[in-house]
Amino acid sequence: MKKNSKQQVGAVGFSKDYWDVNYAEPEEMDNIINAREHAAYMKAIFSLEAVDISSVIDLGFGLGILFEEVLKTFIPYRACGLEPSKHAFDLVSKRDIRPAESTKLLMLNTDLSTWAQTELKKDKIFDLGICTSVLQYLSDEEILLVMPVLAARVRYLYLSVPTDLELKHQIEEVKFKDEYAIHRSREKYLKFFRPHFTFISSRLLESKIHHETDNSSFTDLLFRF
Repeated sequence: MKKNSKQQVGAVGFSKDYWDVNYAEPEEMDNIINAREHAAYMKAIFSLEAVDISSVIDLGFGLGILFEEVLKTFIPYRACGLEPSKHAFDLVSKRDIRPAESTKLLMLNTDLSTWAQTELKKDKIFDLGICTSVLQYLSDEEILLVMPVLAARVRYLYLSVPTDLELKHQIEEVKFKDEYAIHRSREKYLKFFRPHFTFISSRLLESKIHHETDNSSFTDLLFRF
């Protein structure tokens, strides 16, 4: 990501000013006000298909609201959270978000690109990855770097990212402009995802490395694209 007065390098994260402006009214934001509903949706769809979620990683947990709800919902034996912004990382680190003593929780003050370039043990594959409102802050080059690594390290990816139309709507209808977000079309994001993931439901993607049509628990082919 090019660094200028509006954008900061992903590895550095955002300063307190970003959080004060962009999260001025967190009680109205998706993944915060409805974090419990998002977690319940994940739990329901995996339970419906008899998929066990025992390990979770959040790839940019921000204020940690959704991450905490997901941990409470699944009680994974292993969990990891990434957050590059020191301000947000420190705020969440002060809270005890570990859902049970049995959960091994690792918190890393790092960004997704750096994590993708860090060698991990072969057994460090996560059942579920959470990536909400992260990719709009990464450059094209960073996304091309991280997508194949994500497909190798997570089985399922819960993903949300605003396209150019959603960002335009924010400006016109909500009167809010995210100065840091990169505007991309839906088609461009799909080109990033399709070589590595299959869409199996709303917000839910499945790694093409760990699953294919003939060995997936999600067998409704109409919803695979």
